[in-house]
Amino acid sequence: MSTLALIQVTALNRYYGIYHAVNDFNLTLHKGEVLGLLGPNGAGKSTTMQMLTGNISPSSGDIVINGVDLLEEPLEAKRNIGYLPEQPPIYRDMTPVEFLNYCATLHDIPKNLQTKSLENTVERCGLGDVKNKLIGTLSKGYQQRVGIAQAILHQPELVILDEPTVGLDPIQITQIRELIRELGKDHSVILSTHILPEVQAVCDRVQIINQGKTVFADSFKQLAKQSDTSLIVGFNQSASGSGNEKNILTAQESIEKVEPLKANQYRLYFKQQPDPSSIFKLAVEQGWVLSELTSDSQTLEQIFMNLIHSDMPNEKYVKKGGGGYNKEVKGVDDG
Repeated sequence: MSTLALIQVTALNRYYGIYHAVNDFNLTLHKGEVLGLLGPNGAGKSTTMQMLTGNISPSSGDIVINGVDLLEEPLEAKRNIGYLPEQPPIYRDMTPVEFLNYCATLHDIPKNLQTKSLENTVERCGLGDVKNKLIGTLSKGYQQRVGIAQAILHQPELVILDEPTVGLDPIQITQIRELIRELGKDHSVILSTHILPEVQAVCDRVQIINQGKTVFADSFKQLAKQSDTSLIVGFNQSASGSGNEKNILTAQESIEKVEPLKANQYRLYFKQQPDPSSIFKLAVEQGWVLSELTSDSQTLEQIFMNLIHSDMPNEKYVKKGGGGYNKEVKGVDDG
């Protein structure tokens, strides 16, 4: 993987009215890297993808693709991009060959190179057996392959795929994942999805967003380490008989959060690697009777749910003049 950043996104924001769909989003992708943009439905993924591909303008922020500013030189920047939106942009009354020939013209591929480009793309996407059949008669899996084919036909540096396996059966999902892994050998890829196993299967790195904000951006190895930052602690009876154990634990500088589980049992989230000896020492000082002190190992799914969990309500309210509140209405159903 090259150290050269193929795409650099800085402080990207997008508003729909008063709704803040994407909030101060940053992203760096290097050549030869496959990045998974992961988040629940409504997290802001599709809005982000549309901004990265120049389909909608950001409210603020910068997008530089292969050294070209997307906002200042959109046509030049877009030459480096292949894009598959969640709904593939295909014509059902064309065959794959007819459709890809049409796309080759749109991409300004020289006529003397169009045939070779089309043949290579048909082979890479496994469309040989259906290339002369009407797209409307093909299975959803093959239609998705046609969508990917139009995205890579002009050999872009960057391929952006938005929910590429939605609506596919397990066999089709496996085939599309294999195709994405193959694409990663020759292209940089951003894969947007709400499915964690999909990112695990094909991506080098993951960036998790929730409510328009990045909540994690690193390797899966670092994501797994999130499970090592908590302990489960329990008492035979309420600490010191006061029922104030949560407040005492929360006051400890090394503890970031205290989550009650059941009577006299808590999950402790630490700012760094947990130190069980510090909790044992605290228990001795407070005269607590410990019944449990164990590490809290979590699956990646549990870590993901913890990262996207928020106590904020889905509806936001803003103060209006003269007292009272106005409810913020989400202007889009964003993926």
